[in-house]
Amino acid sequence: MSQSTEAATARQLELDSPLTGVMEEIPSADSVAPLADEEQLLAVRLGLQRRASSNMRRHFARLFRRVSVLAIADLLAVVGLDLLLRTLVFSGATFLNDALRLPIATPRFLVALGLGLYVTGNFSSGDSRRSAHLLLFGVFLGSLLEVWTVVWSQGFSPGVLKLFVSAWAVWGILLIERLTVDRLVALFSPPERHAARTIFVGPADMCREAAAYPALDVESEFARLGFLDLRRPAAPDALGSFDDLARTLHDLRVETVVVCGFIPDHELQSVVNVALAAGCHLLTVPRAIEVAGVHPSVIWSHGVPLMELTAPALRSQQRALKRVIDLLGAGLGALVTSPLMLAIAAAIKVDSRGPVFFRQERVGVGGKRFKVWKFRTMTHNAPDTLHREYMAEMLQGDESATLRTDANGRPIFKMVDDPRVTRVGGFLRRASLDELPQFFNVLKGDMSLVGPRPPVPYEFDAYDHWQYDRMQVRPGITGLWQVSGRSRLSYRQMCELDLDYVRRWSVWFDLRILLRTIPVVLFNSGRAV
Repeated sequence: MSQSTEAATARQLELDSPLTGVMEEIPSADSVAPLADEEQLLAVRLGLQRRASSNMRRHFARLFRRVSVLAIADLLAVVGLDLLLRTLVFSGATFLNDALRLPIATPRFLVALGLGLYVTGNFSSGDSRRSAHLLLFGVFLGSLLEVWTVVWSQGFSPGVLKLFVSAWAVWGILLIERLTVDRLVALFSPPERHAARTIFVGPADMCREAAAYPALDVESEFARLGFLDLRRPAAPDALGSFDDLARTLHDLRVETVVVCGFIPDHELQSVVNVALAAGCHLLTVPRAIEVAGVHPSVIWSHGVPLMELTAPALRSQQRALKRVIDLLGAGLGALVTSPLMLAIAAAIKVDSRGPVFFRQERVGVGGKRFKVWKFRTMTHNAPDTLHREYMAEMLQGDESATLRTDANGRPIFKMVDDPRVTRVGGFLRRASLDELPQFFNVLKGDMSLVGPRPPVPYEFDAYDHWQYDRMQVRPGITGLWQVSGRSRLSYRQMCELDLDYVRRWSVWFDLRILLRTIPVVLFNSGRAV
């Protein structure tokens, strides 16, 4: 291997970059020495084949761990739901009493539910295990298996209807459990302990970009060791060039190989051969598809696979459905929180002079200006000079100048110790209660329950051309940025998440974000405390 390997290895031991993420037991440059002859090459290839069984066992252990944890969590969630319903008593309400006596935690139903969830892919890796619609399919498939046994033995009876009622309750509790189980497991079993040792192969810039993806970090069970540059000579921060693939897999005990960007067919075939011989999982990041914001699906025609690229449409019936959900959700939200809003209004009046509400001009869909409603959290008529200066630094991309630390010493991109914020205002901001009046913006049609963050005019005026795509949909009270780290993310990352939301939009995606918003608000995640 070239001298660049020595520099790359030394740099990886010193830096904590997206490529190093979880750096463990990285061998020195001497242990990844150049191959002297064909005999050494053969020894490496045979060594990879001997290690294949070890890699396979580790992959199976991760699979077994994931399925076991999910199955146990599902069981506890369903049994807990059954116990909860059994303890509820509605005196004088015969129908409700009957409805609560649902056959949920019976052994037969639990087995049927497990089979339904397994068949519909609810124990798979990635986002599938948290998919609301896959869970719905799995629960109803399990319920149909139970219905079949009931109808076969007892015929049609009121119990059949109760089974379908129970299916909705089970789906709701499983959805909540699946959205939180990963975080709970991480508290007791650090994800880096089970992370797969991973390298990236491809052009250097594509590898660096792929290594920064949240889908490939340690919380997603990938320990990023570095990358091999497709080009020769290799980049200074690379582990080596494409020629070093076999030796790198062998010496770094690699378990997963991620192919990044475009690789010529003959070199891609080499990656496949070597990776599979070593028992490695093989992933690919198709950059062209990611940039276009479309969803790939394979269509077979005359024995030849074709890749169809489709994008979620925000038109006609989809927009109408989103608006119906907004009206129902905002109306219900305003009604349920009205006593709380009255209490907040009284607290603001007692705490400081000025109006209860704060109205600020924001930019919405298509550049349309509107007034956003919020509870006032600052002193009355406080100047916006500090915020303008801070936003100017963020828009210039100067992350070091905009980085602050919260009360716990964690880095955040947010103004802290703002002298304009009142005592009540500080609490309202931490609890996200200052945004409750935005339900009325949703009812009016200026905003949505879920969408990009609405920018202020002087922020919008400084946009680059790519940022204007954020204005394709109504801004939201919550959004992908709010549930993905919020103040811990830089301004550019926030804009990129908003664009990702626009490209991936679906009703299910909105519902997932709304459900993820609940723990973010309750546990103050990603905010300055």
